[in-house]
Amino acid sequence: MVFCKRRHFSISLGRVSCCGERGLLDIAFPPDYASKGYFYINYTNRDGNTVIARYFLTTDPTIADNTSEQILLEIDQPYANHNGGELEFGPNDGYLYIGVGDGGSGGDPDNRAQNPADLLGKLLRIDVESGVSPYAIPADNPFAKNPDYRPEIWALGLRNPWRFSFDALNGDLYISDVGELDYEEINYQPASSTGGENYGWRLMEGPACFEPADCTPTGLVLPVASYTHFEGNCSVTGGMVYRRNDFPRMEGRYFYADYCSGMIWGMRRNGNTWESNLLTQAPFTISSFGQDETGQFYLADYTNGSIYQISGN
Repeated sequence: MVFCKRRHFSISLGRVSCCGERGLLDIAFPPDYASKGYFYINYTNRDGNTVIARYFLTTDPTIADNTSEQILLEIDQPYANHNGGELEFGPNDGYLYIGVGDGGSGGDPDNRAQNPADLLGKLLRIDVESGVSPYAIPADNPFAKNPDYRPEIWALGLRNPWRFSFDALNGDLYISDVGELDYEEINYQPASSTGGENYGWRLMEGPACFEPADCTPTGLVLPVASYTHFEGNCSVTGGMVYRRNDFPRMEGRYFYADYCSGMIWGMRRNGNTWESNLLTQAPFTISSFGQDETGQFYLADYTNGSIYQISGN
C-alpha cells in the first residue's frame, strides 16, 4: 500500500463482493501511471472469484471510470477465505506480481498450493504492459516452457500471501504467509532469484511439518522468520523495509506485525542469519502497512478504519 500526494482518489465498484477476506483487496499503479492514466486492481467478484482488472481514469484525474474495466484474469475460489490480495509491480523488471491464496477452507484440502496446474497458493508474475491481451508471460518465468505448470507461476507452496513487498533499495522480496494452527511466517527471495521457489505449504507450516507429519523438506525454501500463536498471535501482516535516514537503528529492517496481538517486529539480515526483534505492541488490529513517497511508514487499523504514522520518537 502506497500513499501518494494526491489527496483524493475515487473508484466505484458495484461488482465487488464482501465481507471477511473478500472485497477490494489491492490497487497497483504502473511506474508511469501519471502519463498512462490507468491502474490495476485485485478484487472479489459476485461469484466469489479473484479478479485482476485494469481501470482507466476519467477526464478528472481523481476519479476512475467504472465502465472502463478490462478483466485480465479471473481465478476460481472454492471457499470464501484465503484470497491473497497483494498486487505489486517489480521494481527491477516492471512485471505485475500477484499473491493468490490456496483457495481456503482449512489445511488446503485439495493440496492446491502444491499443484503446478493450479494458480491457487502461488505468487504469479505476468506482463500487463506489453500490449498483449489480456497479458503476456515473461519469457524468463521459471515455468514458462514447462507444460506441467501454469506459466504465470513465479513461486508456489503458499497458504495466504495477502501481503508482500519489495525492498525499495535493492528489489529483494519479502512474502508474509498466514499460517494454519501453529505458525506465521516470513519468506524471503533475493532480487537475484530466477523464481521457482517452493515455500512448502501444505507440506510444512512455518518451520514444522504439517501434512504429512514426517515430511521431507528437501527442495523447499524455509521461512527466514516465524512465530507461534502464543501471546494472542493469530495472523501475520507483512510490511516493508524501512529505508529512511531519520530513524537510523531501524534503517534496513523489514517491519511486520500480527493482526490479533498488535505486536510489531523488525527483522534484518546479520551475516548468514536473520535476527528479528519485537519493537512495540499496538492496541489495535493491524491489517496493512503503507508508505508515502518519502518512505514514511503508516499502519492501518481494520477495526476502527484509522491510519497511524510510525515515528522513531
